[in-house]
Amino acid sequence: MSLVIAQNLRLIRDRMAKAASRVGRNPTEIKLVAVTKNVPVLEINQAIEAGITDIGENRVQELREKFGKLGNAATWHFVGHLQTNKVKYIIDFVELIQSVDSLKLAQEIQKRAQRANRIQKVLVEVNVSGEESKFGIDPQKLMSFMKEITKLDHIVVKGLMTLAPLVEDTEETRPVFRTLRELGEDVRKLNLPQIEMEYLSMGMTNDFEIAIEEGSNMVRIGTGIFKGG
Repeated sequence: MSLVIAQNLRLIRDRMAKAASRVGRNPTEIKLVAVTKNVPVLEINQAIEAGITDIGENRVQELREKFGKLGNAATWHFVGHLQTNKVKYIIDFVELIQSVDSLKLAQEIQKRAQRANRIQKVLVEVNVSGEESKFGIDPQKLMSFMKEITKLDHIVVKGLMTLAPLVEDTEETRPVFRTLRELGEDVRKLNLPQIEMEYLSMGMTNDFEIAIEEGSNMVRIGTGIFKGG
């Protein structure tokens, strides 16, 4: 096992625990997803040996190649922008698609999941920051989108996901995370079928502590684990 990766993981988990304790939360309720974009299989294996159970990939081809070598050694998440024509390549083995950002994509996932005779778990990506460079549902349209997605019986929505802006002062990300939490509460009140609202996936290497303080229970961390920072 790589001592560097194991040490990085210990530091990340310690920071997660401290962030949770600052707001009276139980650290064990927060899931850590190791993001492995451009990370070789050897290092992913070392992270798994150090206790990682959930792996997040941004690219379909990379995900397929790594799954071919690692199989069910980890639970697989797709965390990047997903094109509709690529859904068929990952539908058989991805546990959670974190980046559903359009009805067209949701309908394709529905079609492929139906053919595969499975229920696909997804998160709905929300563009809270409003940045043009980011994908995601407009917060103003989220409630109507949720009502539409409940018509797709081979999809279950497990929560929401967002990306905060990359800023020098990470305190500036706090309103983004707080807004996603509030949106999650609004969705829960709708009490819609197939909407379970189990996860708020928010927070990455540079801002996960603030995300946890604002209610995240799933953080996506890559460089903090694999590149020491």
